[in-house]
Amino acid sequence: MKIAVVGATGLVGTKMLEVLDERNFNVTELIPVASEKSVGKEIVFKGEKYKVHSMQQAIEAKPHIALFSAGGSTSLEWADKFAEAGTTVIDNSSAWRMDPTKKLIVPEVNAHVLQKTDKIIANPNCSTIQMVVVLNPLHKKYKIKRVVVSTYQSVTGTGVKAVDQMMNERKDGHSPDMAYKYKIDLNVIPQIDVFLDNGYTKEEMKMVNETKKIMGDDSISLTATTVRIPVMGGHSESVNIEFENEFEIKDVFELIKNTPGIILQDDIKNQIYPMPINAHNKDEVFVGRIRRDESQPKTLNMWIVADNLRKGAATNAVQIAEFLVKSGLI
Repeated sequence: MKIAVVGATGLVGTKMLEVLDERNFNVTELIPVASEKSVGKEIVFKGEKYKVHSMQQAIEAKPHIALFSAGGSTSLEWADKFAEAGTTVIDNSSAWRMDPTKKLIVPEVNAHVLQKTDKIIANPNCSTIQMVVVLNPLHKKYKIKRVVVSTYQSVTGTGVKAVDQMMNERKDGHSPDMAYKYKIDLNVIPQIDVFLDNGYTKEEMKMVNETKKIMGDDSISLTATTVRIPVMGGHSESVNIEFENEFEIKDVFELIKNTPGIILQDDIKNQIYPMPINAHNKDEVFVGRIRRDESQPKTLNMWIVADNLRKGAATNAVQIAEFLVKSGLI
């Protein structure tokens, strides 16, 4: 099984290599790929050194799967070329997510829609992934009518430059290189990505549109506010869910507890609930603070946390690859 990792030296690419190793994915040949300035450099995978390839070199090597995490413009330029060479591309950028000809996949939710003919598969936005893993079983049982979500997102979602900005500010009070317009340490920035004509940010509309596509139901109403906070380890979300059908809280707890990929952390007597510091480097989605919304009927509040570089990016991509191999689609 030849695997190419495009963007292998970046934050998510490095995490993809880590996840492939940890999950013992059957990599018989690794092809790390990065920008021209990194070609020829070496990376280490499972104790062995591998030289970084150029895009063209990687295509000529004809990998079975290419995990892309090198930005939307790179994906738009190169994903088709890999696909034409017979490679199945799993792309972590936003380039293909809302393309009607491409599948947008969270394995726990909709891997069953994948076919052999799907040569470019989109990996959803990090904040969407962790939410739909939890929404899916609830929707099946109670039918979701409306979702209101506010996110509290880690600086790692922006990349190394943002992490450096926060740590520099924490150390010296300022940073010579700014990933954000404003200081992030000891601050909260209510903007992720650019603003659109409707007053929402691109990140907020990604959550709206991607949720409907992944869950295959345009009837779900969803509104989002996405916020950057000075933490690492994962994204947190406050989620309010209105259902068509009535529910019992004890049944919701049982459903969440028994859903693969989810860990229930909800023991308010002992102040146990999900936090990014505990989700860090974990592949699961953590859920807690489950309670009925007392302001209106058939409505639930909950708190969802996951490591945005793992389940929100690298792990989800590797899980898609695992499904393709297990199902004989590669």
